[in-house]
Amino acid sequence: MPLPSADESVELDQPCPIRDVLDRIGDQWSLLVLEALSGGTMRFNELGRAIGDVSNQMLSRTLKRLEQDGFVSRALFAEVPPRVEYALTDLGRSFLTPMQAMIRWADEHHRAICAARRRAREPAGDGR
Repeated sequence: MPLPSADESVELDQPCPIRDVLDRIGDQWSLLVLEALSGGTMRFNELGRAIGDVSNQMLSRTLKRLEQDGFVSRALFAEVPPRVEYALTDLGRSFLTPMQAMIRWADEHHRAICAARRRAREPAGDGR
C-alpha cells in the first residue's frame, strides 16, 4: 500500500480499513448471521435457529454491532406482540461476494491449516 505524500491529510488515529472491518466481522458469529440473512429477511428466533448454538445474548450483541456498522437493518413493527425483522442492507449485500470467497478459501485450505497447527504442536527434535 503506497504511503500518503507529505501534503496529504492523514488521520493517524484511524485504523487501517481492513483491520477495522476484520475486527468487526471476524468474530465467531457475524459471518454466520450475514450468511443466514443472505436468504432474505428474518426474525430474531428464525436467525437463532438458522445459526444453531448461539445464545440469545450473543445473537443480540452481534446483530447490534452489524446494525451499527451498516451491514444489517432492523425493522420494528408496532404490533402486539412486537415484531422485529432483520435484513441485509445494500452494504451487507455488497459484502456477500467477498465473504463467500473467504468461505470457499477456508473450505479449500482448512485441512492444510489444521495440519500446520498439528505440526506446530509436535515436540521439536533434539537436534542430534
